[in-house]
Amino acid sequence: MNLELTPEQLALRDSVRRCLKAGADLSNSTSDARGHDSLAGLDLAGLLIPESHGGAGASMVDAGVVLEEIGRALDSGPWLSSSVAVPRVIARAGVTDSAATLLTAIANGSTTATIGLSGAHEPTVRATFDRPEPARHPDDPVTLDGSIAEIPDADIAQTLLVVARHGTNLGLFTVEIPTAGAEFEQLPSLSRPLCRATLYNAPARYLGEITTESLSAATDDILIATATDALGAAQALFDLTIDHTRTRRQFDRPIAAFQAVQHLCVDMYETIELTRGGVLHGLWAADTAPHTDHHLAAIRLKAFSAELATVAETAIQIFGGIGYTWEHPAHRYLERLLSWTAFLGHPDRYLREIGHELTTSIEPTGPPPHP
Repeated sequence: MNLELTPEQLALRDSVRRCLKAGADLSNSTSDARGHDSLAGLDLAGLLIPESHGGAGASMVDAGVVLEEIGRALDSGPWLSSSVAVPRVIARAGVTDSAATLLTAIANGSTTATIGLSGAHEPTVRATFDRPEPARHPDDPVTLDGSIAEIPDADIAQTLLVVARHGTNLGLFTVEIPTAGAEFEQLPSLSRPLCRATLYNAPARYLGEITTESLSAATDDILIATATDALGAAQALFDLTIDHTRTRRQFDRPIAAFQAVQHLCVDMYETIELTRGGVLHGLWAADTAPHTDHHLAAIRLKAFSAELATVAETAIQIFGGIGYTWEHPAHRYLERLLSWTAFLGHPDRYLREIGHELTTSIEPTGPPPHP
């Protein structure tokens, strides 16, 4: 595990930062695809897609470089959904001919895709094929029925990847947006747009099977990706806060000279750096670690990256009155961090899982206690 970025990754970071900074508007919380279009211009839409399907075949560590810059710029484009989440789910499931077509379309920029993983492990969507399994062909017509909550970027995507149950198996299916039988309802959201999809006899395309273990691994990849985005947002707000403490003066001195402010800044820095270590380990684990280690890295990161929201709360406190105004971007960073905290489950759920893993891994030593 390398704790430092390579020269190529540093160059990638600088290119993405310049690109996103050129189109950034931190005072505007509306969603648009400008950031994604710019990244596609950098040929990053297929960063995680294999070269055989038109992509770059890069690693999750490479994607993490881009994700951190997206969070730093508060970019609202669908790069995480289309270029990270969907390719990772397909890669974990295994690339079929049908899935390869979708990956190629994502890589060349002809489609933007998204996926709703909320409740995917116990899917409420069921698939119905025209013919029973012995005579079934991958191109046979199939319809989907059910609902999916918390789909990011469905308002600007053209393809929805769905995990649905058919019989006792789980499969991957795509639904075109818009299409008959698929209704999308905008949900209240602090930051990134979320939709709920209701499918009723919606025509779909079958991509292939996915096991519960593969689905779990893909979900872990997405948890790591969202934490990386959150890290970028927290780091950017911390940098803004430090600049403010050096220029804001009270009692004829910068407020950075006051010990109370220094302690608050150190607390912010500590939270960010602890999370950064978890992010680097999680990205490395997504590429190379076995499933158990990868899963533990992901749930630990999900649980502890939730503390990044306290960075935004502290920053608003340091900014004082201006930090509470709509004109200042601090509230947007807070909204971004809070939204990632709640995404794919509350951190308490993952803390309980971590506790269970720790208690089951401890082997008792010494003689058994007396009755």
